[in-house]
Amino acid sequence: MAVTLRPPAEASPEDESLARPVDSPRPAPAPRAPAGPPPGARPQPPGRAGMQFGEVLRVSLEALRVNKLRSLLTMLGIIIGVGAVIAMLALGRGAQDAVKNRISSLGTTLLTVIPGQVFTGGVASSTDRAPLKVKDADFLNQRAQIIAAVEPEMTKQLQVQFGTTNASTQVIGTTPNYADVRRYTVAAGRMFTASDDAGRKRVAVVGATTAGNLGAADPQSLVGQSIRVGAQSFTVIGVFAAKGGATGFNDPDDEIVVPLGTARFGLFGTENLRTISVLAPSEARIPETMAEVQRIMRRAHRTPNGRPDDFQIRNQADFLNVAGETTQVFTYLLAGVATVSLLVGGIGIMNIMLVSVTERTREVGVRKALGASRATILLQFLTEAVVLCSLGGLIGIAIGWGTAVALHGFLGWSTEVAPSSVIVAFLFSAVVGVIFGTWPARRAASLDPIQALRYE
Repeated sequence: MAVTLRPPAEASPEDESLARPVDSPRPAPAPRAPAGPPPGARPQPPGRAGMQFGEVLRVSLEALRVNKLRSLLTMLGIIIGVGAVIAMLALGRGAQDAVKNRISSLGTTLLTVIPGQVFTGGVASSTDRAPLKVKDADFLNQRAQIIAAVEPEMTKQLQVQFGTTNASTQVIGTTPNYADVRRYTVAAGRMFTASDDAGRKRVAVVGATTAGNLGAADPQSLVGQSIRVGAQSFTVIGVFAAKGGATGFNDPDDEIVVPLGTARFGLFGTENLRTISVLAPSEARIPETMAEVQRIMRRAHRTPNGRPDDFQIRNQADFLNVAGETTQVFTYLLAGVATVSLLVGGIGIMNIMLVSVTERTREVGVRKALGASRATILLQFLTEAVVLCSLGGLIGIAIGWGTAVALHGFLGWSTEVAPSSVIVAFLFSAVVGVIFGTWPARRAASLDPIQALRYE
């Protein structure tokens, strides 16, 4: 009988488990390979839903380039707003510096005594002022021990005529030390003397602006000529050099100075003074000088103890503070009015961006279908708004700066563009883009891709 030999059959897992002793440990399963990309492979981007900022910026600029005219008209509000803010701040800062230079040119040791309020029964009158008299200035001259100089002034606006030309100017009756106390320089001729004042001579020293207003091309040609001040004839004996520092309300070079005695008895016919200027010996002795002036003036006015002064003493620091606060208020007011146009420009940008979202609904749908995320769409439209405002801000800076330079060059106004105002105006324009561009950007990002693709 033949015997057939078969190869041994492979053992099945069940057989192996039956054959393995009970106490032998089960072999650990082989570790699985990680599901990620193989080592050395190029990392993939986070997904089609993400987009780099550079790509977003490129798409935004391309969208603005396609609609050049609409983009320019959209930026117009921002351009006007930024330009107006910079120009107004330059005007305000220039006016503040002009006033500061004008007051500083008078000297830091100059004190000014002005009329004060009249008190009746302990109540201050809102209209009446206690007048300053010529005898008050004489009393200061006689009793003062540390005062360097006393210069009284009486003024009146009068019509002045030279030949066939006439102009309205301020006529000042004062003492011969006016030029020294007020720091004027005689460019041609001379200043009148104490003998001219005592003799009540009809002589005058003319300011540079007044000489030009009277038709004198060369100020020196006016020296020795006869002019009519009010109803009286005066001989010009000198012309002041231009001092500068003119503002829209006051020009220190538009004046005619005559002797106090002539103005007191022949021209004005009054004893009342506008101010009494006093020079302190030094800045360190200003408080001491003010105390002495107060003591002498109270004695001259016979003011009882416990009663307030009926005059005021101002130093240059007081004038600087008041002038600085006034011009600063006007500067902020002008800048606030100009800022309104920035807000109006921001509203215009928001409206145009909303229209742009409606026009590009299908584009948004296609981009979302291709994997663009909501954050990417939001960033794109927000970038467009910020770019619009930033470009408008840069153009507005150039226009505002040019306007300030033109006002100074052609009209002679004092202007000064501060770098801080340029930076603030530009940053504010960018912030306007963020604020007013957020709503259109969120509206575009919240579009449903299926509905956007169906939009006609």
